[in-house]
Amino acid sequence: MTFEKVKNLLAEHLDIDEAEISEDTTFEDLGVDSLDTVEIMMEMEDEFGIEIKPAEVGKSVKELVDYIDSKIED
Repeated sequence: MTFEKVKNLLAEHLDIDEAEISEDTTFEDLGVDSLDTVEIMMEMEDEFGIEIKPAEVGKSVKELVDYIDSKIED
């Protein structure tokens, strides 16, 4: 469920097809720059009701999903 929400938010923000995003996709693969990172993390914080520290997220969609899941469980 978290993966689907993350994938949807990324696709929407980056204006790409959700099919282009898998758990193994890196933010570099998606062409995410530092401004995108800040905007995306703010959207994720609003969506999931958590605080996200970008330095702790990792480099792939799976690492972001795992990070969000660990914060939600706290």
